[in-house]
Amino acid sequence: MSTIHGSDIKKVVIACDAGMGSSVMVAAQLAKRLKPYRVKVEHTPVNEIPDDAKLVLCQDFLVASARKGAADAVILGFQSFLGDPVFDQVEAAIRDGGHLAD
Repeated sequence: MSTIHGSDIKKVVIACDAGMGSSVMVAAQLAKRLKPYRVKVEHTPVNEIPDDAKLVLCQDFLVASARKGAADAVILGFQSFLGDPVFDQVEAAIRDGGHLAD
């Protein structure tokens, strides 16, 4: 199990499956939410997660694939592109200094 403290999050990677437009929308919305905290949000295919990724968000069914490319990162899955609690959890950890764990 990996963990990360909110103050250590400088970038969030949204990983998707083959260029899904919905995940681009999620990345844009999350970038807007995290802008006040100076956290960058990056969108990438699940098989191209950057080596420096410390926090990866993806749909639940992609978590296993994301772990293959980012074994040291905290990887959190979500079910819904809109209003999923994981997005609130990420923002709260960054804002309040909490921990996230996969």
